[in-house]
Amino acid sequence: MKTAAYVEILDREGALLAEAAEAAGSDAEVPTCPGWRVRDLLRHTGMVHRWATAFVAEGHTGPRRADDPPALDGARLVSWFRDGHARLVDTLTGAAPGVRCWQFLPAPSPLAFWARRQAHETTVHRLDAESACGGGATGIGVDFAVDGIDELLCAFHARPKSAVRTEEPRTLRVRATDAADAVWTVRLSAQPPVTVREAAGTADCELSGPAAHLYPALWNRRPFPEVTGDGSLAALWRERSGVTWS
Repeated sequence: MKTAAYVEILDREGALLAEAAEAAGSDAEVPTCPGWRVRDLLRHTGMVHRWATAFVAEGHTGPRRADDPPALDGARLVSWFRDGHARLVDTLTGAAPGVRCWQFLPAPSPLAFWARRQAHETTVHRLDAESACGGGATGIGVDFAVDGIDELLCAFHARPKSAVRTEEPRTLRVRATDAADAVWTVRLSAQPPVTVREAAGTADCELSGPAAHLYPALWNRRPFPEVTGDGSLAALWRERSGVTWS
């Protein structure tokens, strides 16, 4: 996907998140994030948006701590979120393609990284906001869902901090049933997972289903559409795959 496409998705997803949060109310519980209420979701995502903006807008070439979100609530908190989201979209839209700044996952360029990462960050948290409303979730495009699965498996869980590990080597397969060549083989061991985008060898367990269902399931936002083989690996993913803010 091109950077402009990610920014367009980010723009739409942030607006949907704000609308859902406003409809639910800041005190509503977020079922997909146990222990959180909508105010926590808005504060977290608004903080991340501002943190990401600073790297691109100010050209920071190393990691830096995010500023703590303000103790706002209600309509003022929603407005604060919208302001930060709009600035992120504007910053990514106006940035030079060759802008140099820090990134924490592989990407063709820092700009491509931040556009992709924030599009997925905001989409996942939009699902959280919609879960607080108790209604159905807005749909996710197949190509974008496949891209999000790829980012999670091939980038996030390739890092040393991934806790998805097994004492003995095991193999997990992930297959999007509605997209060509959208299959991943995740080799698990006592080391960080190693993922290739192909159906390599046999698998102990396969997680499959439409890409738009697999994507939030792998982010632990909904059940897996279908599990075949050793279900303990699906349970392991549920227990240990969470990506936390640090």
